[in-house]
Amino acid sequence: MSLILNLTAQGLINGAIYALIAIGLAMVFGLLRVLHIAHAGMFALGGYLGLVITNATGSFALGLVGSMIAVAVCGMVMYRLCYEPILDQPPYVPLIASVGMFLAIEEMLRLVFGDHGLSYRVPPLAGAITVAGMRIKFAEVAVLVMAIILLSALGLFATRTRIGMAWRATVSEPRMAASCGISLRKVRFLNFAIGSAFAAAAGVMVGVLNNLVEPSMGAVPSYKALAIIVLGGLGSMGGTLIASLLLGLIEAFGATYLANLLDRDSIAFAAMLCVLLVKPEGLFSGPKNQRSLLERLQLKGAAQWALTKRPS
Repeated sequence: MSLILNLTAQGLINGAIYALIAIGLAMVFGLLRVLHIAHAGMFALGGYLGLVITNATGSFALGLVGSMIAVAVCGMVMYRLCYEPILDQPPYVPLIASVGMFLAIEEMLRLVFGDHGLSYRVPPLAGAITVAGMRIKFAEVAVLVMAIILLSALGLFATRTRIGMAWRATVSEPRMAASCGISLRKVRFLNFAIGSAFAAAAGVMVGVLNNLVEPSMGAVPSYKALAIIVLGGLGSMGGTLIASLLLGLIEAFGATYLANLLDRDSIAFAAMLCVLLVKPEGLFSGPKNQRSLLERLQLKGAAQWALTKRPS
């Protein structure tokens, strides 16, 4: 029983990290229909910035917040310089550009910080607590708490604020949203800022958990995030969150009970293939042309907000 509890806890912790990474990828795909492979570079960049700021100032909180803000700005710059000029091109053009940006970020980190990675001088969130016979690190508790706070804040922002409703309306009905006066460009900048900040938070926490950041740390999360958004239904926020937790649990139990058949990192693709054989559209995606009443009401509210913001 203790083994099952330990595996469940580890699966939820890994799932929380995957959710922070994959939610930004799903946001970009839902809005632009672009596979944002360079998102994994934002994850690695966030890990490095968090470590450098923490080592320089001695404040982990400052390192985390500073990393999220800096990477959010980098995400907006990336959209402006690399994606916006080619959005009218065939889908494979942004995809190739995204892969190139990911490789460029990885090599830049290698040139600046070296090949061997960096560690915290004084590892933050050291120590552990014992709960129901399980030893849980403070860093692991922090991962769960931070994921809950950030994802809950995102949910409230998307459903309770006018800007959030405009953002959701743009995802579900971009042409109608634009005709109502909503700025698609501003929504896209916001999308990249939020997604990149979440990736940075995940990168910082992975660096804390391992006490190591390295240039290639985004390689494995990149394909796992792709598997997650496919499992959850491309562009589905709720589906991405559930798929992240499921993948974390599947990996935790699979690494123990299927160790002779599959290694930990191949389990994500095995799970994706099994789902695609049964349900090619993903676990939580619905019909493409179906719009819920909630989405229509959100579009109406966003349009009203946009009209009130127009200059008289």
